[in-house]
Amino acid sequence: MFEFASLNEIPMGLGFGCGITAHNCDDAIFIMKTIVFKGEPIPVIKNVIENVDVSTLDVGHVLPNIFPPVWRGVWFPDGYDYSNNSS
Repeated sequence: MFEFASLNEIPMGLGFGCGITAHNCDDAIFIMKTIVFKGEPIPVIKNVIENVDVSTLDVGHVLPNIFPPVWRGVWFPDGYDYSNNSS
């Protein structure tokens, strides 16, 4: 799970962070840059939480808006097509 330093620099919907399942941190950043930011620079990352237990995430906003985190790709927020990243 990635958290960003400034909420002013991120697209709407990323205020709670960006959840990505990947092979490693570099792979997650690649997915985020490609899918979420569409090749634009990624804002400053404030915090990275690896191996996040999704049951501990916000029940009012995050949990109702996630895709299954078992597949490689963006699982939060929903709305990002990651079907081409299934490897």
